Amino acid sequence: MLVAQLRIRLFELTLLGGLLLPLTSAAAAQGSGSVGGVVTDSSGAIIYGAEVSLVGTTITVRTDDAGEFNLGNMPEGLSTIRIRRLGFLSASIPVQMSAHNGPIHLEVRLARAPTTLKPLLVQAKRVDYTGRLSGYYQRLEHQSGGTFITREQIDRENPQMLTQMLSRVAGINSTRMRAGGSGVRMRGRNCWPLVWLDGMPMGAGEVDLDAFPPSSIQGIELYLGATGAPARYTALRDMSSCGTILIWSRGPDTDPITSASRAPRDLDKLVASLSVFTADQVDKAVQLDPQHEIAVSYPPSLFAARIGGTVVAEFIVDATGKVEDGSLGIVASSNPLFSDAVRQALQGATFTPALLHGSAVRQVVQQPFEFNLNKPHPPGG
Repeated sequence: MLVAQLRIRLFELTLLGGLLLPLTSAAAAQGSGSVGGVVTDSSGAIIYGAEVSLVGTTITVRTDDAGEFNLGNMPEGLSTIRIRRLGFLSASIPVQMSAHNGPIHLEVRLARAPTTLKPLLVQAKRVDYTGRLSGYYQRLEHQSGGTFITREQIDRENPQMLTQMLSRVAGINSTRMRAGGSGVRMRGRNCWPLVWLDGMPMGAGEVDLDAFPPSSIQGIELYLGATGAPARYTALRDMSSCGTILIWSRGPDTDPITSASRAPRDLDKLVASLSVFTADQVDKAVQLDPQHEIAVSYPPSLFAARIGGTVVAEFIVDATGKVEDGSLGIVASSNPLFSDAVRQALQGATFTPALLHGSAVRQVVQQPFEFNLNKPHPPGG
């Protein structure tokens, strides 16, 4: 079943798909369909809490933590979907629903409003790795000797079994174990590789690699021969001659601290009541305080994997220039670990407050952050 796809690139609306093939007769008889999709910003980062409504009705939903939405029970005929989010330019999309249509999928990109603050560039020349994964991160950053599979690759490919992913690496073939389960062989060898989990050997026998759920793995190191693996992982009686696999699990030290993406307050209502202002409603908008730099730490796992991204934080700056308690949320983000780093940095941030008729007032602010490993550092940086 073909799905019609629509994409908004800043101000341009492009129809990507055509009308849909008929659904089953049971679905067609209902005379209604659904419209779903995902909303991102101009960099491709997902947008949380965007309002998606069917114009002329009270049907309204908001995008979830994945930036996704779904409008069900759509009426037949031509309708207009409107997508809005504070700090972004709104978009309107026409959709044609009929009894012969299936679900329509929209991919919407919203441009940031011109009143958004200038993005802050977050870079790091180096990161001091600590904890149980420090050695893995160091080797991953420098690509020392082995083949690395990162969490991002695992999540992107979403394999059902670990051996499915491992067998895609050149020189590795999957095999069935006599007692059940699956293993691998490296570079034509008939012996099984030595497997370590979080720095501990898994024993002398062959390990059923498919017993490890891929979604529980932070990273994998593969060393195909007798040499190349770190010294401490080659000390078990020459067993590493058949190859070495180092598996590193996920845990509290690898996952985001905060799962909630949106601020708990309804900023739209506060702005409508004029108890909080936007940048275009004040005489002088909030500015970053040049005397108080916002220091954002680059997440070690993303630095090691050479991953960049973007975050847009949303919060209220009070009349003293502080971030108001309970107002901080994330509007758009390419990775939850970047979101965590921004949240932590903004806890003690100081701004120059907004002014209206000569008095300091509360203003809602959207501050973009750009995590980039490729741009050159400024002189003296």
